[in-house]
Amino acid sequence: MLECAMKAPDFTLPDSNGREVSLSDFRGKKVVLYFYPRDNTPGCSRQACAFASAYADFKKLDVAVIGVSKDSVASHVKFARKYSLPFILLSDPERKAIESYGVWQEKKLAGKISMGVVRTTFIIDENGFIEKVMPKVKPDTNASEILDYLRSK
Repeated sequence: MLECAMKAPDFTLPDSNGREVSLSDFRGKKVVLYFYPRDNTPGCSRQACAFASAYADFKKLDVAVIGVSKDSVASHVKFARKYSLPFILLSDPERKAIESYGVWQEKKLAGKISMGVVRTTFIIDENGFIEKVMPKVKPDTNASEILDYLRSK
């Protein structure tokens, strides 16, 4: 997994509108980049809703919020509509960004081992460097923990 002070790998992925979005498009502002396992699962839905509820606070701080999963653009469209998500969701079915950020890892669930996205959040600074890494975050508190961190700076 990537660490603080490392250059954040750039990527270009389609958003829920089918537009290509690159991390470098956000140079000059902080970015909260969060990787999550799957649309419409309980934990991922709670995490997305927490970010949606806190979105006005992120905007006041001039911080972009971007969620990434390997779900399709069509899945993201439904997910964003269902929960009125105001932030960017990016589709990474080929796991380009997911793997370059090191969040595709072995997971253990109910005694079974499989590969999947480990819920991880990165805060990327205005110059494109990783400012903070938050591995294995809790869906319900991730957004508020990030806001607390950003406000303390």
